[in-house]
Amino acid sequence: MRRRPIYCMCSMLLQPRRWSWSLDLSGQIQRKHARLMAFWNKKDKSDDGQQSGPEAGEDAPAKKGFFGGIKAALSKTNKALNTDIRDLWKSGGQLVDDDFLKRLYASLIKSDIGTEVAGQIRDRIGNDFRARKVEYSEVVGLIREEIRAALKQESNAINQAAEGPTFILVVGVNGSGKTTSIGKLANRFTKEGKRVLLGAGDTFRAAAVEQLTIWSERIGCEIVTAKQGADPGTVAFQASKRAVDENFDVCILDTAGRLQTQSNLMQELEKIRRVISKHIPDAPHEVLLVLDATAGQNAISQARGFSDAAGCSGIVLAKIDGSARGGVIVPILNQFKLPVKFVGLGEGIEDFAPFDADAFVDGLLDEE
Repeated sequence: MRRRPIYCMCSMLLQPRRWSWSLDLSGQIQRKHARLMAFWNKKDKSDDGQQSGPEAGEDAPAKKGFFGGIKAALSKTNKALNTDIRDLWKSGGQLVDDDFLKRLYASLIKSDIGTEVAGQIRDRIGNDFRARKVEYSEVVGLIREEIRAALKQESNAINQAAEGPTFILVVGVNGSGKTTSIGKLANRFTKEGKRVLLGAGDTFRAAAVEQLTIWSERIGCEIVTAKQGADPGTVAFQASKRAVDENFDVCILDTAGRLQTQSNLMQELEKIRRVISKHIPDAPHEVLLVLDATAGQNAISQARGFSDAAGCSGIVLAKIDGSARGGVIVPILNQFKLPVKFVGLGEGIEDFAPFDADAFVDGLLDEE
């Protein structure tokens, strides 16, 4: 009895599954590559004077400065918050009583500004206006004061090396906008005339290395990469050594975004610190945590985990334009006392700016 047909049938059953897995992985990388290339092609048309996408228009956030950009980015949060608060009012003023304060507190919580700050606002309005009829502008003015106070920070400037290259470590979960934020930050430094070196330390994801390589090519900066699955410490070692040997001004290292436990994260980051300190003694000078504004309260959990494990020195809040809960920046800054260094204001490469508390509060509460 011939057994060859049975063997062939088994091979046919097993082989497609392996092929399918390989094609799926390749397809994911190709799709990410296509999306990024489409973005850059759109930018090239805009740079050539052709209108392409929202950033090409006269009112593009990148061309209106931070205030215009943050106002546009916070439009969803602004609309939701102002609508909710405005709905509490009746013609002729609103009586401040327990029911009003309860509903106001609920409206503030929906914008994700956090229970602590929302409670402070509720209590102050109760103390200042209880049993009185107040106008909308009076209450909004007080809300501005409280949020502005909660967002107060001494400086959002990037910590620079006293001499030699400034080394920046970037951490965050997959999907937070980490790779895109690195690209935008590198572009910002490059436009300031600095020589930038990128390190593709997220070696667990082929797509992350691919994306960062494309960013480097289009920005015009150098990059250090390794094969998928390679030791991230190797990338850190090579990047820090090259940054010193070739006199780069800034070195930005991407890190893995899916280390499942805090202990794994701490071990990996501690190893990276040891490696880079062999070439740059005081590095890293910054550890930036990228948070996704659309994650809402989950962003606070991310901040807590990474802040404890990574020793973060600042925050980059990405995708603020895609969320109706942009107020999440308030409890993050209030709880963790980490300065917000930059905010991502949109999809364009220029939609990235240092954080400005006054402009943020205006964007959050100004009526259109």
